[in-house]
Amino acid sequence: MYRILVCDDEKDIRRALGIYLAGEGYDVTETASGQGALEAMKQGHFDLVLMDIMMPGMDGIETTIQLRKFSNVPVIFLTAKSEDMDKVLGLNIGADDYVTKPFNTMELLARVKAQLRRYTTLNGTTSVTMSVGGLLLDDDAKKVTLFGEALSLTPTEYDILKVLMQSPGKVFSSKELYQMIRNEDPFGAEASIPVHIRHLREKIEPDPTNPRLLKVVWGKGYKLES
Repeated sequence: MYRILVCDDEKDIRRALGIYLAGEGYDVTETASGQGALEAMKQGHFDLVLMDIMMPGMDGIETTIQLRKFSNVPVIFLTAKSEDMDKVLGLNIGADDYVTKPFNTMELLARVKAQLRRYTTLNGTTSVTMSVGGLLLDDDAKKVTLFGEALSLTPTEYDILKVLMQSPGKVFSSKELYQMIRNEDPFGAEASIPVHIRHLREKIEPDPTNPRLLKVVWGKGYKLES
């Protein structure tokens, strides 16, 4: 059974999410604060976190920054419609997806299932090893190294890098990357891909402003130099 941590300072939202998720067979733990979420994560294993951005004290952004220091668990932000900049910032600091409040139940559950499916895949047993320009991806160990140094990637970053490494030199549009890592049409959600690309570039490039591996082909997409 998958364990999901719900972090939101609004009791009614926590309760509603708990009902929806429990109805799908998930084991749900609730917390009302960022600090509470960090403590829960350190005390037990969770497969996914639903994180509100606007919370008193430690907000969702700072909580995720702290969380990423010790965990790569998928994080889905719960955002208000007015928080567009927060969405971008959230993806930059390691969030994997977001759902806008008031959320559509079916959309929320679909995004949860998609993240869990990818996270489970990262713990699968298919053995594939790829090497491009000093990058080594071991899909059996779910490990990426750069010139022998281990990289800490989120599930989304890992999936994007894997697609690019499978076809060095090939250009993928944001829509194509989204479809390949999610197995679904983006319906506009491919706008999150450039943010993940930028965050991935910061981890694999010595100088992210002058990348040697992960290149942009203007107007067309992204490629990994062979």
